[in-house]
Amino acid sequence: MTDPVLVGPRGIRPADVVRTARELARVELAPEVEATIAAGRAVVDRLVAGDRLIYGLNTGLGHLRDHRVPLDVLQRYQRQMIEAHASGIGAPLDTEDVRAAMLARVSGAARGGSGLTLEAVRLLVAMLNAGVHPIVPSAGSVGAGDLMHMAAIALVMIGEGEAERGGELLPAAEALARAGLTPIEAQPKEGLALVASNGVAIGAGALVADEAQRLARLADLACALSLEAVSGNPGPFDEAAGAAKDIPGQVAAAAAVRALLEGSYLHDPATVVSVQDPLSFRVAPQVNGAYREQVTAAERAVEVELNGIGDNPMVLIERDTLISNGNFQPVQLALAFDTLRTGAAHVAMISERRMNKLTTIRFSDPALMLAGLPDDEMARQPRRALVQYAAAALLAELKHLAAPVSIHLPPLDLDVEDHGTVAPSVVFTTRRALALLDTILTCEAQMAIDLMDVQGVPTLGNGTRTAYESVQAAWSRLPAGGSPASFVEATRAALR
Repeated sequence: MTDPVLVGPRGIRPADVVRTARELARVELAPEVEATIAAGRAVVDRLVAGDRLIYGLNTGLGHLRDHRVPLDVLQRYQRQMIEAHASGIGAPLDTEDVRAAMLARVSGAARGGSGLTLEAVRLLVAMLNAGVHPIVPSAGSVGAGDLMHMAAIALVMIGEGEAERGGELLPAAEALARAGLTPIEAQPKEGLALVASNGVAIGAGALVADEAQRLARLADLACALSLEAVSGNPGPFDEAAGAAKDIPGQVAAAAAVRALLEGSYLHDPATVVSVQDPLSFRVAPQVNGAYREQVTAAERAVEVELNGIGDNPMVLIERDTLISNGNFQPVQLALAFDTLRTGAAHVAMISERRMNKLTTIRFSDPALMLAGLPDDEMARQPRRALVQYAAAALLAELKHLAAPVSIHLPPLDLDVEDHGTVAPSVVFTTRRALALLDTILTCEAQMAIDLMDVQGVPTLGNGTRTAYESVQAAWSRLPAGGSPASFVEATRAALR
């Protein structure tokens, strides 16, 4: 059992989202947070019947913002608001993305700015802990609050829609009942507070940033393996080069490669290395380091959104009022993930170029193709060595995905909603791009290890030797004549 995730006054971290989404960690609300949520709701209850028009509390939404909703229909209006916005389409989101979105909404409500009732927030927590997962269509929200996505979650909370529990698809009311839970009756403002958050972009963003961090480590490992395979020059990874610019990501990337190569034959004075390698080797700390900087920016953007108040109107407990604002617009997050894809493309570009150097060495000398290989290895070697072609095709796709997504939204709702970030699409596009990067880097590592096999394995670094042995063990378990795809998947699994 993993430790519970405590939603406390100091907020939570993206790593907590990962544990909740992927490890099914239990979620708990700190007593101080429950008190804050109740205090925020008390402000809403005091103002709901007043003369002042307050957006989304006693008015319509969007272009109906200046039209008062009569008090006697305000309760029914909450349900209508949720039902109307549950208009997403497409295949359902993965369960981990739904769990991440639910936790993001809980965390966003923890500072009392949403005006949600404590009953509603507790139900979200209980659904997470009981494994009641709303079915959320993948498309529909435009990043000015993930309205269509979050409405599908809210729909289950009021006993409508569908949910998955224990691998079974159920009507929402039945799924809740099996978990011993009761639907809520959304109170004034709760319809808006439940749907108008960026839960999907924030939650999925935490998961994507976690994957991006793993790929930063893989990028350095692939580079180190290739450097040993071609007898490259480790000089560009010297501490002095990083200190000359003091870019944290570059310093970390170079340090990672140095650690991987500790004990390597490349540091032996008798080893003949290139005076200066091609740029794909020489500027790896700069490229991989810049990518690391973008990963950090994405993680920071997620954490800010995760623990900020993104509600409109926002409850100000100390001033006993609600104010209109634009905090639902996660521009920083959208830009961070748009930029992360460009960084990923640069990492993939130099990886593919290093693969080309590996191919050149491998195929320019016929002796390396034939020397000492048993018949079964002759059948396997060329098939796993030619994955550069597949990687090059994936690189073309990755470069296409590097284009910004967040700038393309047209005006909506009678030109009232005339700016948006398409943040969920930005994050999901980044996820697709990172999956391509993962395969490209895996292909490079595979080709480097393959070349070492053919040339004879020198004394590898402590870290690269561990990777080499893990991959070799994975390959040895494959049947003779395995497909190139089976080698790539075995390599990928061994390097995780």
